[in-house]
Amino acid sequence: MSELIPSTTPIRAFEDHEDAVRAVAVFPDKRRMITGSDDNTLRLWDLETGVVLKKMEGHGSAVWTLTRSQNGKIIASADWKGEVIAWHGETGESITQPIKAHSNQITSVDFAPDGMVLATGSWDYTVKFWCTKTWQMQGEPIECGHIVLCVRYSPSGELLAIATDQNIQIYNPDTRECIAYCTGHTTIWRTRMSLAWTPDGKRLLSGGGDYILEWDTSTWQQIGHRWEGHTNTINAIAIHPAGTLVASASRDKHVHLWRLSDRRTIAVFQHSSYAEGITFSVDGNHILSGGHDNKISEWAILDITTARDACLTGDLSLAEELLTQEIHANANDFTSYANRSFVMARKHNWDNALEDAIKSLNIRPSLIGFISKGIALCGKGHVWEARVAFDVASMFTNQNSETNQFLLLIKAIALFNADQHEEAMLLIKDLDAACPNVDPLARRVVETYLCVQLGIKAFDSACHDEAADHFTAAVNSEAFSSKYIHVPYQDLTVLFGWDLKYLLLTTHQQRCQTFLSAGKHDEALEAHKYMMDAIDEIAQASCLDWSNGEFHVLCAANGNAALAASDYDRAIDIYSAVIDSNSASHVVFANRSKAKLGKMLWMDALLDAQKVIELDSLSYLGYNVKHAALHGAERYDEAIETFQTMLSMLDNAPDVQTRNLRQQYLRPSEVERAIRRVIDAQLDNAPLRVLHTTTGLLCDRETQMDAFKMSMLYKELVSSTIAHADKHIEHIEEVVKRYLKYAMLSHRWEGKEPLLHDIQGKCVYDSELDQVGGMTKLRSFCKTARDAGYNWAWSDTCCIDKSNNVEVQESVNSMFVWYHHSALTIVYLSDVPPSSKSDALATSAWNTRGWTVQEFIAPKEIKGATGIDRPAVAVFRPSMNSSREKLHWASTRITTRQEDIAYSLFGVLGVRLPVDYGEKQDKALGRLLQEIVARSGDITGLDWVGESSDFNSCLPASITSYKAPPCELPPLPEDDIQSSVSLLRQTGVADFASNFYTRLQNMSAPRFAAQRLHLPCIAFNVTEVRRRVGSPTPESYLTYGVKADGLHDLLITTGETLVKFWPARPIEQLFFLVRPWDRSLLELPDFTEFPEPSDYGDDTESEEDYGTPPSSPSDWSSGSPVKQGISDLESRALRLLVRLGQPFGAFLLAQQRSGEYKRIATDHDIIGQVQDVVSVGDLMDIRTIEIL
Repeated sequence: MSELIPSTTPIRAFEDHEDAVRAVAVFPDKRRMITGSDDNTLRLWDLETGVVLKKMEGHGSAVWTLTRSQNGKIIASADWKGEVIAWHGETGESITQPIKAHSNQITSVDFAPDGMVLATGSWDYTVKFWCTKTWQMQGEPIECGHIVLCVRYSPSGELLAIATDQNIQIYNPDTRECIAYCTGHTTIWRTRMSLAWTPDGKRLLSGGGDYILEWDTSTWQQIGHRWEGHTNTINAIAIHPAGTLVASASRDKHVHLWRLSDRRTIAVFQHSSYAEGITFSVDGNHILSGGHDNKISEWAILDITTARDACLTGDLSLAEELLTQEIHANANDFTSYANRSFVMARKHNWDNALEDAIKSLNIRPSLIGFISKGIALCGKGHVWEARVAFDVASMFTNQNSETNQFLLLIKAIALFNADQHEEAMLLIKDLDAACPNVDPLARRVVETYLCVQLGIKAFDSACHDEAADHFTAAVNSEAFSSKYIHVPYQDLTVLFGWDLKYLLLTTHQQRCQTFLSAGKHDEALEAHKYMMDAIDEIAQASCLDWSNGEFHVLCAANGNAALAASDYDRAIDIYSAVIDSNSASHVVFANRSKAKLGKMLWMDALLDAQKVIELDSLSYLGYNVKHAALHGAERYDEAIETFQTMLSMLDNAPDVQTRNLRQQYLRPSEVERAIRRVIDAQLDNAPLRVLHTTTGLLCDRETQMDAFKMSMLYKELVSSTIAHADKHIEHIEEVVKRYLKYAMLSHRWEGKEPLLHDIQGKCVYDSELDQVGGMTKLRSFCKTARDAGYNWAWSDTCCIDKSNNVEVQESVNSMFVWYHHSALTIVYLSDVPPSSKSDALATSAWNTRGWTVQEFIAPKEIKGATGIDRPAVAVFRPSMNSSREKLHWASTRITTRQEDIAYSLFGVLGVRLPVDYGEKQDKALGRLLQEIVARSGDITGLDWVGESSDFNSCLPASITSYKAPPCELPPLPEDDIQSSVSLLRQTGVADFASNFYTRLQNMSAPRFAAQRLHLPCIAFNVTEVRRRVGSPTPESYLTYGVKADGLHDLLITTGETLVKFWPARPIEQLFFLVRPWDRSLLELPDFTEFPEPSDYGDDTESEEDYGTPPSSPSDWSSGSPVKQGISDLESRALRLLVRLGQPFGAFLLAQQRSGEYKRIATDHDIIGQVQDVVSVGDLMDIRTIEIL
């Protein structure tokens, strides 16, 4: 036995690295060692001389992991930046240049047993395979779904174990088929989990968190309990070549040596800093460990195992025998004499203990020798001499504060055992000031143990109040902040035989017994409850006999009543008492779990749920409450897995009643399919790509979905929905909508703006983008959206790939839909200072831009101001009906690209058309207006003044032609219509009116074909066109007097030169003044029109909802509501004649050589009026005219 306190002095240290040593491996030749470090290098060492054979450079970042092939011919190393380098095993020369193997840090590498393949695992969630001949990737990577922390081939190479930060996955490396999953580690730091196979491949060990788990590779079930002993994260584990021992390196600065057979720690070695990489020597006689002390420490493990273990188990005779054998083998072994002195002291053989201590010091003065002498002298009652021995021992601590504290604690214990109680307790208290920078837990442990001893002495003396005070102080001590205090302080067990493992239980029982002996039954009951809450299940089992006699009065029925009344605290107390009395069924545990769920004590509820399963593994009840507890603890993966187990039990239940319970639940796969359908529906009306407001990265729809699936929100949704089949759709829609809701930016482009290629693959918050124009605006928008609770944000500057014509077209056609379905539109007004008054918003240039029309009227919430009337926005629906009003909205707007003035209206008008930048405004506007007429029949867009388009003369060349409000003539009052109808009845024109009515009723709708407008109209032949000289018109315009059959004379002002003619001077060219036919004058209901929804804010509308079925073209001159009460043809016909006699909006057509007609553009509306409808009936030509 080397030492009974942690060994702090390795037999050798290899020092040359300039930073932490992360990885260590030895070669089969037993002569060499390879190490990797945070100093970006590897070192090849001679194990015999300790000399560096080769400093291996090539990595650009910390070397995180390395491995060598089984034959030692190849070394592979990997670094923080995801690069791998292969090296020659003999020379240390690089075989390859750095290979960019992963997009993120590589955490682990391992060769297949035959050395033909290298496996690499990374934070990028993948494991990749590399051919060691070509160093090319072999096959497809394994997508693990979580951060990969370790990869290890089985000894046969038939399996590959992959440790992630969520589970352990077992794969067939040839087929890439997942064989099994293992879950057991609940606390894993994302960069640390280690795996090791036993040489026979029958066991797999995993080190994660501060413990090790053992797995049976035939069943992939956990074997035994956790291997506990470390107090911080385990960084690496290794298995002895013989498969009998295990070594682990930890951030607690210790290396533990474990015996595999019973999973016990048999030695501890102490680093001066975090321990990282670890391995056994080839012969198994040494451990080599690297750490943050920048060196590799070599520890001997030959003779430390059995004697120390014998001391820990209390077999002092065996320990004495083994140490005596060591002394006989080496008479100058001062350590063995000191250790045998400790054993003699444990046996209270003080004379022999002192004799061995003196022999140790005669061979070599040492720390361990003077400690053994001080303990022996205290045992003999020579307290003053013992103090001297301990004082001299302090000269051998190398001024190490931790070692010095441990020495003083041993001194305090020895003095206490020599009945120097006050001095011992005072010494411990003084240590708080003397060693302020050393972990105080050791002091608290010793103080608590000695306090318990004082309590026992007081109890034995019948001083119950004094004893209770000591025991109460002990149970409230910080020493019990960890239930594993016996592990880091095993040396106290070795030196003094302390039972620290059961110290907490012993102290609680002594306290309860003290209160009972004092007749304080209430305090005893409270102490018992406090004890059962504080100790673990194993400890609880050991004290059931005592508790059964004291707490049998409470029953489960009272607990059920409290649970039903939601009195969770009382229910928990009652159930706990029943359970503590060892009379509880699995139902009692289940009910206590439910009560704890009511208190949101998730982990406590989970423990009870596990107990239910343990007591009745065939009942679904335990899995039901376990799912609820795991869900509440946000351990959703485990919750879902547990729920699936419960569903299987319900499906296979022997009774029909239990099987019927299955109907109220859903399978996770059913929920996931439902979620995907809802996501698809939500994304159908969302932009093609958006910015993630938290990460600042640009994401497409698949990335959005992946981000959602990786989120805790998604897992929570699945876990919660499977248990509530009755309301799953509503819940899914609510959660998905909340996650995917996005904000849109409405702004005007100003000089250089960030484009997609500027930010693709970059974070918009990164300083590297500071020089990109417009980044301040974009960042402000993203931050504003993020602060408002939105995950996603869209800006037209960078969220559209403007080099992709298909995407541009899709975006232009869908933009209105995106704005409408956005949860928020944020307006950026660069020309309005923050301190401006609210009325200043209306003067912003934002209100003059073409695209901002749809950006204002589409959203349901907006921050900004506009010149468009709010009532118009409130009732707005995108459609082609009444297009003239919407064209008027845009008439004063401007766009950078002239075609955009038309494209920006696609969504407003519910139109989808190809986008063709370069076609110019008149053609873009012409195609839009052509589509409106062709699809809806709405011809209000023909109401304009200005210049004709080359696309079609009936359409304007510019959106500005709609600046003037629509031409609206006052309708004839209903009383006047009725009076006129009565007069007409008396004139006997009913037959004429009915015939005229029928002809108009049979007119076809207006249509466009090949840029030609086929316009149904009432045409009046123009008989005279004369120029009027001296009229007050601009120089570029001419005024003409126009006469037409059946109409009052007109004056027309136009920029075009017309051929003058009159009856005495006729021409062959025909001119018509036409009244576009308005079907609403027939006063028939339009049976094809669907009723408008009462609330356009319904977010469930799809893009198709925006389309409005074809309806009657509205007339801008004299349209009026349909009179649903007018049913007879004659009345409707007479009413039609009356209304045809009213003023109407008209335009002038001139025949072209090809026979078609062209509209003559004018600078104001042409208002015509029939002289007398009855007398000029034959002069009203009902026809469809083709207009170029």
